[in-house]
Amino acid sequence: MSGSFSMLFLFLFILVGMLLSSDAVDDKCAACKAVAEELEIGLSAERPRNHLDMRHRLDSKGQREGKLIDYRVSELRVVELLDGLCEKMQDYTLKISANTYEWFKVNSWDNIITNKQEARAYSKAISSYCGRLLEETEDELAELIRKGSVKVGGVSKVLCQDLSKHCSQTSVSHAAEVDDDGRNGEL
Repeated sequence: MSGSFSMLFLFLFILVGMLLSSDAVDDKCAACKAVAEELEIGLSAERPRNHLDMRHRLDSKGQREGKLIDYRVSELRVVELLDGLCEKMQDYTLKISANTYEWFKVNSWDNIITNKQEARAYSKAISSYCGRLLEETEDELAELIRKGSVKVGGVSKVLCQDLSKHCSQTSVSHAAEVDDDGRNGEL
């Protein structure tokens, strides 16, 4: 009897987890903006780096052969920016109020007043969402980063509107973003 009870409990636990995970990213635009925010943190924390010296061979005259690659356009820079991004998203959780979804970074899980288990489920959901988002957009995003088209302040537009299309330009959340910036139609 106890074996079937524990199986039932496990089934219910998995079912609740799946329901929380599916609800957590109902607003893909808000989730995408949270991922873009974390990527912007990575971009703004970048330090100037030297070029990558790929001249490891010597020719017959003793001169070094190979390429000197600018770090800003290197694959290494893209890997360093995107690697671990989704793991960092596990520091985020969801706040739902009046049919709006807001992802925020948690400084200390001990300070979470509401249901900690639910908050952790949301953090896993956005981490999974981040993985799917990068899987869909990684090639194009990497190319845009190498070209210098992805800059601090513009990641959300590139990732969430242009590449993933999770935020349309006419969406309510975009209109609110314009209103928050105070640029509503001003030049």
